[in-house]
Amino acid sequence: MGDRSIPKPLADVGGRPILWHVMALYATQGFTDFILCLGHQGERITGEVTAFSEVASASWSVSFVDTGDDTATGGRVERVAGMLGTSTFCLTYADGVADIDLQALVDFHTEHGKAATVTVVQPANPWGVAEVSGDGTITGFAEKPQLDCWVNGGFFVMESNALAYIGPDDILEREPLESLARDRELVGYRHEGFWECMDTYKDALHLNDMWEQGTAPWRGRVLV
Repeated sequence: MGDRSIPKPLADVGGRPILWHVMALYATQGFTDFILCLGHQGERITGEVTAFSEVASASWSVSFVDTGDDTATGGRVERVAGMLGTSTFCLTYADGVADIDLQALVDFHTEHGKAATVTVVQPANPWGVAEVSGDGTITGFAEKPQLDCWVNGGFFVMESNALAYIGPDDILEREPLESLARDRELVGYRHEGFWECMDTYKDALHLNDMWEQGTAPWRGRVLV
């Protein structure tokens, strides 16, 4: 936890990189072929993944692709499009964990027959919320309530035709997803269980605390 210079996918959670937790989440549910789109310190990530795969005797296959240090999220996907072929594929970031049932997500995607599915979640509001009446009187407080809206949870399933929406300079969350939505080719899978991503150092501390205390909700989904 002390080395702030490491790339986020290698940030430690319970003695293993967050990337290991994400990959293990997939592998334990039968999704074992990975393409890692590398950027900042890609060689270091390659070395770490190779090392922890050997130590854990992980039953997965990993392809490492240098997609550029400064490439946006959509551009990274566009650079590996040729490796994806015409198959349905899963896509996620390297910093989010959940107690998600991935097969249920894939089944939902298949049932709807759209080009892409994004998992949507309702995380807790990071702030306490004041309850204010019309005249300005504060009637109470709610401590970090769950948000009413649904946000991008980062676990995607896509068909090959979704790749036509993604350009080499695109940020995945902007034009590609917005265009898919305009064309009614994007559906949202509501995950109502645990979800959290490591956006800040505080998030990393929180995930580590849950893991060390044995209360990490995603723990049952990964190779311990």
